[in-house]
Amino acid sequence: MIYTVTLNPAIDCLMRVGRLDEGATNRASEQRLAFGGKGINVSRALARLGVPSVALGFAAGFTGEAIVASLADEPLITAGFIMLREGVSRVNVKLRAGAETEINAPGPAPSPEEAEELLDRLGALGEGDVAVFSGSLPEGLPSDFYALAVARVSERGARAAVDTSGAALTACLPLRPFLIKPNRREAEEIFGAGADPADCARRFREAGARNVLLSLGADGAVFAGEDGEVVSLPAEPCAEGAFTVGAGDAMLAGFLAGEGRGADFALKLAMSSALPRRQSANDEFRLRGT
Repeated sequence: MIYTVTLNPAIDCLMRVGRLDEGATNRASEQRLAFGGKGINVSRALARLGVPSVALGFAAGFTGEAIVASLADEPLITAGFIMLREGVSRVNVKLRAGAETEINAPGPAPSPEEAEELLDRLGALGEGDVAVFSGSLPEGLPSDFYALAVARVSERGARAAVDTSGAALTACLPLRPFLIKPNRREAEEIFGAGADPADCARRFREAGARNVLLSLGADGAVFAGEDGEVVSLPAEPCAEGAFTVGAGDAMLAGFLAGEGRGADFALKLAMSSALPRRQSANDEFRLRGT
């Protein structure tokens, strides 16, 4: 079974305006809402591919209840969120006014007891299971929390896939996660602006990751596998102006859905999964290969 972990879920409010005038009232020509977060996006992308998953993580308040409720109509997704006693899950704004601008809010802080409850649930995973750790850490959790979680699932023989950034990502590398999926910006934060993507993928693998899927937006992706080979993957054309929310999550889902049939098939499925498509009424963002 695949388990996705979303520690900091959100309601994404997407708005499109013709021109943004700072300091003035701007009226949007389009608004959409998406209930989720990176791990939930992975679960939804897996469901489109016919793969069941369990969505774990933290949710809080009325916004958190709405996020969890949005999964009720997803027959291939089982929700197992821990409802925090304090706070509300965040609301992010994605604004398209020519360029795409994101404003991401902070999330509620889980208590030490709530954090340990999630680690205990992950400790129940075993051989054949995959745990996907995606997205930012909420305030109050240490930067090595994902590393603690990767260690917990690895102890039982489960595999870990990690899609996060900065110190949270580098702390996981010595634990040899099965897969990491950084994007270009996240790789450059670690290795420096302008770093060669193929070299970044190699260095991530040398630091401990068994497989590296480095997404490059319109330039496709680079994959560094356990066998030592590094391959470049061209992006397929996508609709002009399509919103990019969730495309990297779909790429990760495609790889995980296909990896049992070999790396070549998994990579083809990963790239095709990130193409634009319209989602359900609860999750309408269109995706493209980022």
